[in-house]
Amino acid sequence: MHTEIDWQGRRIRLEMQWVGATDPAAPVMVFLHEGLGSVGLWKTFPDQLSHQLGMRGLVYSRPGYGQSTPRDHDDHWGPDFMHRQAFEVLPTLLSALNINRPWLFGHSDGGSISLLYASRYSDRCAGVIVVAPHIMVEEISLASLQRARHAYLHQGLRDRLARYHDDVDSAFFGWNDVWLSPAFRHWSINAELRGIRCPILAVQGEDDEYGTMEQILGIQRVLPEAMVVPMARCGHSPHREQAALLTETVSRFVADVRDRGA
Repeated sequence: MHTEIDWQGRRIRLEMQWVGATDPAAPVMVFLHEGLGSVGLWKTFPDQLSHQLGMRGLVYSRPGYGQSTPRDHDDHWGPDFMHRQAFEVLPTLLSALNINRPWLFGHSDGGSISLLYASRYSDRCAGVIVVAPHIMVEEISLASLQRARHAYLHQGLRDRLARYHDDVDSAFFGWNDVWLSPAFRHWSINAELRGIRCPILAVQGEDDEYGTMEQILGIQRVLPEAMVVPMARCGHSPHREQAALLTETVSRFVADVRDRGA
């Protein structure tokens, strides 16, 4: 399934999928994927979580990913690429689909985009769940990005990702080039976090190869009311490595928010 929106002066296609509950009156959870993700790479987790919560789940591939309109190869994303997704693409998509006050579930870059969206549009969010989000650049992140680049060029990662992206080079280099660029080295969203007024759950694997616990502890320092959950024996993808525990954690968080009427 696809929808179209206007962005950057042109009409673009976004791959999307509805999962979970079928009741059109059910609340919506929007899933925002990681830096190499897509609708297909989420596998079954959004459907399973949405059913557990009694929500409709909207899964979509950002521009440049999956079956969405590819990035122009001469269009090099700048350090503000996640801000633009949060402040331009996501609000336009939600408006086009008439989605009001959704929950957001973001993984990695998608977690950063979710936090940025909430920093400007907290009144439009029922709550935000971020898993392995980035709020700053760390050396561990850059080292893993370099390893990912080597794997893409020399160890078959390109072929594995090509099953999920119509233009796999658009997806990989759009993400990898900007993260490894000198201009991105001092990227941070700590200032933006202060604008968030909706409930936040932040989850981080203790063995995350793309970031330390500072990524979620930094959220809690700015937002003391945020629920912060470290996950033992887990790397960068809790929804794959600890799916049952993550589902239980999210379910408790959502129930608590509902009980408080937040």
